[in-house]
Amino acid sequence: MGVYLAETFDYIIVGAGSAGCVVANRLSENGKYSVCVLEAGPRDWNPFIHIPAGFMKTLINPKINWMYETTATDWTGNRVIAVPRGKTLGGSSSINGHVYNRGQKMDFDTWAQRGNNGWGYADVLPYFKRCENKIGAGEDNYRGKTGNLIINDLEWRDPLCDAFIRGANSVGIPLNSDYNGAKQEGVSYVQRTTHKRRRVSAARAFLNPARKRSNLEIITNAHVTKIILEKKRAVGVIFKKGSQSSTSLELRANKEVILSGGAINSPQLLQLSGIGPADLLKRYNVEVLHELPGVGQNLRDHYAPRFTARVKNISTINESGRGPRLWGEIAKYLIGAKSIVNLSPTLVYCFWHSNEAVKNHDLQLTFTPASYKEGVQSQLDDRPGFTVAAWQQRPESLGFVNIKSNDPFEAPIIQPNYLEAEEDRKVLISGMKLARRLMRTEPLEPYFDFEQYPGDHIQTDDELLQIARERGTTTFHVMGSCRMGPSSDPTSVVNEKLGVHGIDGLRVIDASIMPTMLSANLNAGAMMIGEKGADMILGKPALEPIITHE
Repeated sequence: MGVYLAETFDYIIVGAGSAGCVVANRLSENGKYSVCVLEAGPRDWNPFIHIPAGFMKTLINPKINWMYETTATDWTGNRVIAVPRGKTLGGSSSINGHVYNRGQKMDFDTWAQRGNNGWGYADVLPYFKRCENKIGAGEDNYRGKTGNLIINDLEWRDPLCDAFIRGANSVGIPLNSDYNGAKQEGVSYVQRTTHKRRRVSAARAFLNPARKRSNLEIITNAHVTKIILEKKRAVGVIFKKGSQSSTSLELRANKEVILSGGAINSPQLLQLSGIGPADLLKRYNVEVLHELPGVGQNLRDHYAPRFTARVKNISTINESGRGPRLWGEIAKYLIGAKSIVNLSPTLVYCFWHSNEAVKNHDLQLTFTPASYKEGVQSQLDDRPGFTVAAWQQRPESLGFVNIKSNDPFEAPIIQPNYLEAEEDRKVLISGMKLARRLMRTEPLEPYFDFEQYPGDHIQTDDELLQIARERGTTTFHVMGSCRMGPSSDPTSVVNEKLGVHGIDGLRVIDASIMPTMLSANLNAGAMMIGEKGADMILGKPALEPIITHE
């Protein structure tokens, strides 16, 4: 079956996710350039995308979720771990827990120190600010008020959450009114990308306002199967519309092809197109057009065991989330009243450190007045409970994304190598101990009945590590598989301008380019990369750095 030339554009963007939506908006803004966005999934019409508590459905819906899985290892108790990735307009910003968290100053300064000029905290802060419209309090030096992305402080207040926060204060963790401001450490209710009881995805914030532009075309259900290369230059893509058996269509790019498929799909497409480790490509009969060993390497993710407690003397989301009470909550949501249907999976964020002597801000903990069966955030427990999760902010374990055939419709091998690095295990155990301590503070004592999982009989470091093996899960923050770095770094894939090393007209703009893990959820960082990357494509001067003093 032949390939049919469909059309030619100035820019082709593969993936309408967190970064891709931003890039599409900015490139089409001045009306000078024709832009085409190809999204493998459907329009974002599923109602559970837009209802905040709908994450419990989107996490397990294969129509809008790639439903990827890791390869089992000994450090995950020989379990495969789900890797949800959005497959709809907005990408993972349409299925995630809508928490907004940028990370720490040191995260971005580390990027710059690795040879990525223009990516230090002072350099990226103006792009974070340009992106956001922060509702409510926030220092002007750190927070934006005029951007597309609406960010709110969680207005819900809950006695259990309040008690957890007071308990954190009692062990020395201070209140922090803005963890996206001058400093991250502390405890508070979360900030999130919702507004007026609806999710604010990247599609809603950036793609929808641009949709009526005559120079922007959005094609959904378009699975890109190959990047077209001519003499070390990307000149277009081949895709199938609707199904695997459909006719292959070709789009040509006058200027650039931009990959914004995310940390799984971007390296997979590069490899399928003959760009990547030569031995891997040859193994699966993919012609090596450009050897680039780093493609698919450096994959990282946050890995979190979750502690659950049984609760007394108070109601939790578990009881409100089923039966007649759930119908009541739905009714309250529809009329704009306080309702659990308007909640995120996590209500309280806590940032701390594993070692008092070092205080290197390496732990994140979360609290929610709910608990889930088997620790999976898609089915609530039958009895009252709460959950405390802990994870290492900057894991050192390195994994990979590799094709396992030359079939573009076959999911790749995904291996984050959770807990492989000894330092990751050490920090995680400290986080688990802190989580337990926070469960047992005096302010929570009236409500804490007993530790349901793992239980008081688990005490030693080895026992805690075994629990992490048995029940730890992803926090949905895969990144790094198309690492940004100078050409002298053999593990890097793109340069500081996000251009693929050795290939003209091809950039990667998504979370896969992150050189090291952010101390954060990655949605905010991905959109910042989209903002900065779009300016680079257009040849605009970088925004003026903002120098801050903690």
